Amino acid sequence: MTAEHFETTLDVFMAVRPFKPFTVELNTGQRIEIDHPRAISSRDGHAVFTAPGGILQMFDHESVHQFINSPAHAAPGKRRSK
Repeated sequence: MTAEHFETTLDVFMAVRPFKPFTVELNTGQRIEIDHPRAISSRDGHAVFTAPGGILQMFDHESVHQFINSPAHAAPGKRRSK
């Protein structure tokens, strides 16, 4: 994904009002649920998300496979086994 596409797509998801949680799926298959509009900051194709508990998750345009318009627990695709 290009840095421009990354920024544009992230801006669209962040602009939804009222805010709706969404998922960022990385190339590794890891999913990050963006659950609050002020918990993420991005610039030049790089982003930092502050997860609950203050855990920082960093990702960039090259590591993102797709943005999914639903929370991680409801996003279609791979399911984690219990």
